[in-house]
Amino acid sequence: MTYYENLRVIREDRGYTQKQIAEVLETTQQYYSDYENGKREIPIRVYITLSKFYNVSIDFLAGQSSFPGASSGSDDRAGVG
Repeated sequence: MTYYENLRVIREDRGYTQKQIAEVLETTQQYYSDYENGKREIPIRVYITLSKFYNVSIDFLAGQSSFPGASSGSDDRAGVG
């Protein structure tokens, strides 16, 4: 699954519309749709906002992890800490 497909999957799993998420991001539905369709690069500020909103890691949203994790800001890798 691509990084932008993750946005659609998590949004649908949580029961939100594109319009609702666009409002969270203070943008338009069309602009957000471009993120989900891979037509527009996703800025880090969007990843941060969505990570906090969904309570998942940025790695998960970006398709770098299959584990949603939590966006607590702590390093939860095995053996760290």
